[in-house]
Amino acid sequence: MIAETVKWIGGPDGVLELIDQRLLPTEFVKLTVRDTEQLHEAISTLAVRGAPAIGVAAAYGPVLALQKPGAAETTDDALQCILKACDYLATSRPTAVNLFWALDRIRSKAKDVASSASAPKDLHAAILAEAEAIMAEDVDMCRRIGQHGQALIEDGAGILTHCNAGALATAGQGTALSVMFEAHKEGRKFKVYADETRPLLQGARLTAWELQRAGIDVTVLCDNMAGWLMKQGKVNAVITGADRIAANGDAANKIGTYSLSILAKQHGIPFYIAAPSSTFDLSITSGREIPIEQRQPKEVKCFAGVPTAPEDVAVYNPAFDVTDAQNITAIITEQGLIKPPSAESIRRFFK
Repeated sequence: MIAETVKWIGGPDGVLELIDQRLLPTEFVKLTVRDTEQLHEAISTLAVRGAPAIGVAAAYGPVLALQKPGAAETTDDALQCILKACDYLATSRPTAVNLFWALDRIRSKAKDVASSASAPKDLHAAILAEAEAIMAEDVDMCRRIGQHGQALIEDGAGILTHCNAGALATAGQGTALSVMFEAHKEGRKFKVYADETRPLLQGARLTAWELQRAGIDVTVLCDNMAGWLMKQGKVNAVITGADRIAANGDAANKIGTYSLSILAKQHGIPFYIAAPSSTFDLSITSGREIPIEQRQPKEVKCFAGVPTAPEDVAVYNPAFDVTDAQNITAIITEQGLIKPPSAESIRRFFK
């Protein structure tokens, strides 16, 4: 059963429904989002997370903004409201490029339509249609990533993944987990090892929950156990998602991914990134230019609300790290594999 992470209910005056991922796996609660402030908070506090899901959710933000009384009395008022909402939502999280990609699409659509719209309601309907298109494309993208990557999982294989790149991270069935879902549909039997993913445990809370629901054999392990698991020969491939990929193939993903790439290389294990074309940021030449989000110290100093470190100790808490392209065997996209990833192979791919 695939979770429906992002859902729009109704027409231009509708609401956005999100699974509150902060509460999984013990509670399954859906948030009803009615304004951009609530959406900004949902993104920044990880109620909704995962690069594609963030982008899809944010695309509906300007639709919500136009619902405020007085926000769209004229077409120009409506356009300015949309642009302001996009700028505001862009401040919610800095690393996942899908957020900015989706908001840029909404901005562009709004400007195109505003020049010929006879009434604000036409603009409102147009950006809702664009947000719906972004969602539909994401659903299709997920399925195609899975189909292109499923052959990489052999019968009896052990697959290691990190963080959550499943349905909870997208509008469809995921990126890295989509590869596993499609291999499972083909009848292949394999075992998935899910790193717990400190400090917020997205692997233990979310990935394990998703894979269990799908009937896929999954085992959770602490992040620092992955190397030993590889040395024992239990891992045949590593598959993760990505939040931003530079023009040379360097890929930002949840903190801990870089370490896994080094371990995989040491043990001769293929390391795959599964991500859509929208995750590529061709405006930056390498991973050195990717902004890395720094999160609150309390995420590290507490566990389930219980203090686990001295109250006044300094904390280093980056949400992401960057894996060098040379450590990535292939990038699995909705249009096929980029193998090996490099500035040249990515340039050819986008031609």
